[in-house]
Amino acid sequence: MLVLLPPSEGKATARRGRPMDLHSLSLPALTSAREQVIEALAAVSSREDAMTVLKVGPSLADDVEANTRLMSAPALRARDLYTGVLYDALGLESLSGADSRRATKRLLVTSAAHGALRLNDRVSPYRLAMDVDLPGIGPLARFWAPRLADVLPAEVGTGIVVDCRSTSYRNAWKPTPELAERWVVVDVPGASHWAKHTRGLVARRLCQTDVVKRVADLPAALGEAFDVELVMPQRAGRPWTALVTAR
Repeated sequence: MLVLLPPSEGKATARRGRPMDLHSLSLPALTSAREQVIEALAAVSSREDAMTVLKVGPSLADDVEANTRLMSAPALRARDLYTGVLYDALGLESLSGADSRRATKRLLVTSAAHGALRLNDRVSPYRLAMDVDLPGIGPLARFWAPRLADVLPAEVGTGIVVDCRSTSYRNAWKPTPELAERWVVVDVPGASHWAKHTRGLVARRLCQTDVVKRVADLPAALGEAFDVELVMPQRAGRPWTALVTAR
């Protein structure tokens, strides 16, 4: 089972530590693409129009400036880097030994800067969203889509994909016809804050349970803490949808 997560806008920082080494990250087939994006991000972040290109406000000027120093700044593990509503609900730091090992194996973060990351990958805090049209790269979801399609199916194996990402990050890797019947998108009715919180709870629960081999087994795996309605795809090649509400 592979659980797909979005990154968070907010990120932790470290005052000291080793810098990021792109060659040490998981999914090494993405190294060249990561280098291209990091280089392009550093270049645009030094421009006068950087805030406009990166679609951020004046309050994030320091974050944008930090994009120019990603290869020298202290790096953090992805499990420590991402903060915010979803990751607070996920609560990685409070998972037990066995559950933490399941999280390391099952969770994958889709990243605009790195394509995809495992929890123990060490990267520098960055400011970049998947809906950005990055000069020299182009629209990032379009850039990453074929590259992730080449490497991520092997990470799924014969299991299922539980997609807890937001819409812009879903565009970076969509199910192929071969994967669609084993792919389920978690959809949470209501406000964005509540949706993020519930997806974090779903991901946490999936780190605390035995592996789910079929989409049809997802409601039972999530247990009594959730109301789950599975919706079959309307046509071939599309993923399932799980309408989820936390009780």
